Amino acid sequence: MTTVSIVIPTYNRAAQIVAAVKSALAQSHPHTTVMVIDDGSSDGTRKALSRFFDDERFVYVRLARNMGTAAAKNVGILLSESDAVTFHDSDDIPHRDKVMMQARVIGNPQIEAHPILNWKMSGREPGTKIQVGAVLTHHELILPDGCRVEIRRALSLVDDFFPNLQMAAGVPGDWTHVNSGLFHRGVFERLGGFSDCIEEDREFRNRLIMAGEVLWVIPEILLTKIETTDSLTQSVSTDYDSARRKADRRRVWQAAERWMKDRTVDPEPIDMPDLEIAEITNPGLCGVSGALASPATRDRLMAALSREVEQVA
Repeated sequence: MTTVSIVIPTYNRAAQIVAAVKSALAQSHPHTTVMVIDDGSSDGTRKALSRFFDDERFVYVRLARNMGTAAAKNVGILLSESDAVTFHDSDDIPHRDKVMMQARVIGNPQIEAHPILNWKMSGREPGTKIQVGAVLTHHELILPDGCRVEIRRALSLVDDFFPNLQMAAGVPGDWTHVNSGLFHRGVFERLGGFSDCIEEDREFRNRLIMAGEVLWVIPEILLTKIETTDSLTQSVSTDYDSARRKADRRRVWQAAERWMKDRTVDPEPIDMPDLEIAEITNPGLCGVSGALASPATRDRLMAALSREVEQVA
């Protein structure tokens, strides 16, 4: 059965993180590890999570300093030894069967490239078995004003390539399926991790599409995302109209434009030579994965794991 790591990056969200961890631990999929990456929080996050430290399915990783969401996710990728990884935000509430439904798809060895589709465009032969690279789901948003919005827009997966298809989709832009997808470990081995930007999900989604990875969408709402005034997409400094997000979005679009011209895809090796991990609980549930990473980053992780294992022993 497919093993899954639920990686939850968090920064100063002590009031929300406990509910997110409880929902993750309550998943019906039996082979699940929950890994919180505390991105250098200065509030009571560690104290709030200490109640889970004895749970044999839970790992708490505390970074020595704040490095950003993309870096926190990359640490989770590198420390996971599971077959697949999903990322939940600290204010996400997943449906109890979300991971199970995703894992059954990504672990299905009988999925074939149906000959009715032009599989040669993604480097595959019709009729052959295919490994799904990512399983995405629909979700709903609860906005700060209390409104509930259902997000059911598969077309938004290609909005950076074909914006002309989005005009009847309502709110433009992709904040739809990429968050909380379940990703096969092979995509990290081939393409690396998340880019250091606040459009990291969008950039990673595009890289998978451009590289010909197979994306599967489960057409059910399996996740509730609770937007608060301090969420990245709501904060003035990082919302969709902010200078920072606009600059990151231009980077994403430039990569898509380059691919449209020459079909080249650049991997994003995980490179954090200054990574410092202050603490890892349950280090026996971790390892250094085969994800594409720089030697310096891999050495940092191995040293941190060795230290924690020695302390436990």
